[in-house]
Amino acid sequence: MPKENTKTNSLTKKDLFRANWRWLWSSQLSWNYEKMMAPGYFYSVLPFLKRWYKDDELVEMMQMQSQFFNVNAFDGNFIIGMDLAIEEKQGSKAKDTIAGLKTGLMGPLAGVGDTIFGAIIPTLCGSIGAYMGLRGNPFGAILWIIVNLIVLFTRFGFLNLGYTQGAKLIDSASGRLNAITDSAVLLGVTVVGALVPTVVNVKVPFVYQTGKVTLKMQSILNQIMPSLVPVLLVALVYWLLGKKHVTSTKMIWFVLILGIVLSYFHILSA
Repeated sequence: MPKENTKTNSLTKKDLFRANWRWLWSSQLSWNYEKMMAPGYFYSVLPFLKRWYKDDELVEMMQMQSQFFNVNAFDGNFIIGMDLAIEEKQGSKAKDTIAGLKTGLMGPLAGVGDTIFGAIIPTLCGSIGAYMGLRGNPFGAILWIIVNLIVLFTRFGFLNLGYTQGAKLIDSASGRLNAITDSAVLLGVTVVGALVPTVVNVKVPFVYQTGKVTLKMQSILNQIMPSLVPVLLVALVYWLLGKKHVTSTKMIWFVLILGIVLSYFHILSA
C-alpha cells in the first residue's frame, strides 16, 4: 500500500489508492435498478466529500454524487480520478462540470470497457487457457490467473490516469470548462439516444386491410421516423419520472402493466 507521505499534487497516493479500493469492492456490490452504480461511485468519493465540504455544501455535493451512474467497472474509475482532480481545485463550483463529465463519459467508457474487458480479453485469453487445459497443460490455468492480475493492476491505473488528466484539464482549459462540459453532456445524450432503439424493442402490430390493399401501421411509422414508438415510450417514462411522487419502482410497475395490457389487446408487441 502507498505510504502516507507520498504525494500526487494535493491528494496523496494513499488517497487515490483508497478511492480505487472502494471502487473495486463497491462498484458492482451495491448495483441496483434505480441508480445502478451510483452507490458505488458515491462510496468511492465519500471520504473526500467529507474532507472538502461542510454542512449544506456537503449535502448538496452528496446529492449530486448520488445521481444515476452506470459504466464498465474496469475503467469507470477514470471518471472518479477526473472528478477528484477537478473538485480538489474548484470545489462545489464545479458541481455542474462534474455532473456533465459523469454523464458524458460513462457511455463511451462503458462501450470501450465492455468491449475490451468484457469480450476481447476473456474470449481470447480464456479460449487459449481452456485449450491448453484440455491438452493437459496446467499453464492454461496459470495464464488465466496472470491475465486477471494484469487486469486488476490496470484497473488501479485508470483512476490515477484520470486524476492526472483532470488536473491538466484544470490548468490548461480552466476558461473553457463550460464548453467542455456542454460537449460531454451532448456526447452522453447522443450515446443514450442511440441506445434507445437498440434496447427498447416495441412495435405496433396493427394491420389495416381493405380489398387487396394492406397497410401495416409499423411500416407507416417507420417512414415517419424509424424506432418512433420506442422513442415515444422512453420520452413518456422520462416525463413521468419528473413528476412529484413518481419513483423508479412505480415506473417499473407502470411499464410492466402497460406492456401486458397493450400486448393483450394487440396494440403493441415486442
